[in-house]
Amino acid sequence: MSDTRTSLDIEEYPDWEVQKNRILTLEEWQDKWVTHKIGFHQEQGHQLLKKHLDTFLKRESGLRVFFPLCGKAVEMKWFADRGHSVVGVEISELGIREFFMEQNLSYSEEPIAEIPGTKVFKSSSGNISLYCCSIFDLPRANIGKFDRIWDRGALVAINPGDRKCYVDIMLSLLRERFQYLLAVLSYDPTKHAGPPFYVPDTEIQRLFGTKCNILCLEKVDTFEERHKTWGIDYIFEKLYLLTEK
Repeated sequence: MSDTRTSLDIEEYPDWEVQKNRILTLEEWQDKWVTHKIGFHQEQGHQLLKKHLDTFLKRESGLRVFFPLCGKAVEMKWFADRGHSVVGVEISELGIREFFMEQNLSYSEEPIAEIPGTKVFKSSSGNISLYCCSIFDLPRANIGKFDRIWDRGALVAINPGDRKCYVDIMLSLLRERFQYLLAVLSYDPTKHAGPPFYVPDTEIQRLFGTKCNILCLEKVDTFEERHKTWGIDYIFEKLYLLTEK
């Protein structure tokens, strides 16, 4: 068939560095929440995560799970309901408050002593803690190490020039025998400036390859009508499992 979107065998786009100088400020991200331009939020949760949940969790209990750039991801409650401890980081206080409100969870808030002017929001049950600050400031707070990281909408949102710094932070948060689940997007980056940004396999190898085994679990066609407004005619999501080398 001639329609490119029907094939999952599209090659990596060669000129992926076309987006390398693209920058969004934290204020621009916060404004997306204020104006409700949050097409990245998935109200029903992430279907590939559901499908591969047992592979990710390995039927272990009492895990610490980290959500970078968490927004109001409903999956945070999924993990908490399964008895795991969830920590997230999100620049938008509005997004964090909406999470607790929409999940009908009571919470408290307190300042993050190490990062002036920022807060952490904690569920009354104590198993969800969401830090309202920049991911790049987070290392100043002692949040400990994690068994799992669910990275969906995070690496693809980080300014391309900041990816190495971001990944260094992610790797510093991992315990031994970790599982890191990473979702990225593949499309023609000459037609859409991002975000979400295009992250090819070669970039994942560059960023994670020295510390992690990298396995692509699945590649799916996620093209929707709304993507036509981006100027693209295909988009795929790839799900990778990163484990300790």
